[in-house]
Amino acid sequence: MTHPAIDRVLRLIENSTDSKALRQFAENARKKGEPTVAHAAELRLYEILPSEEPGSFEHDVWRSIHALEGTLTNERGKTTRLGRTRQKIARVGELGTVTDLIVGTKKPSEGFTMLLDRQMLELTFEAVALRHPDKFDQDALDVASQRLQAASCTQTR
Repeated sequence: MTHPAIDRVLRLIENSTDSKALRQFAENARKKGEPTVAHAAELRLYEILPSEEPGSFEHDVWRSIHALEGTLTNERGKTTRLGRTRQKIARVGELGTVTDLIVGTKKPSEGFTMLLDRQMLELTFEAVALRHPDKFDQDALDVASQRLQAASCTQTR
């Protein structure tokens, strides 16, 4: 695509609330070798998929889940769901799940690493926690901050 065409498509994506159209934009862009357009369409899709109130903690959690599921689905060529994460949310809720994945282990979760590898650090549960500090205790916020700082340092190398 030419530069003006890409700009036009990116503007359409930015304002779209149609999940089917966004999926089509992403698929077409991948076929045409336009990863920037595909990535923009996918990020917008992950923004509109959650049914929770935009800007809420729950919306951010589900946006992260949709992002990782969508990325894995595209890479693997088959529908991929985070079954254990979804089950845990059903049992203990979004807050309990995110807290456990941040402070419940010494290492970052597999989801953190996968999102980091795909340049979506802002969609990790650690980033979600820092955007909603009123939901977490200081220990969780410290761990989240340290992980994100360490990951940012490795990304810039």
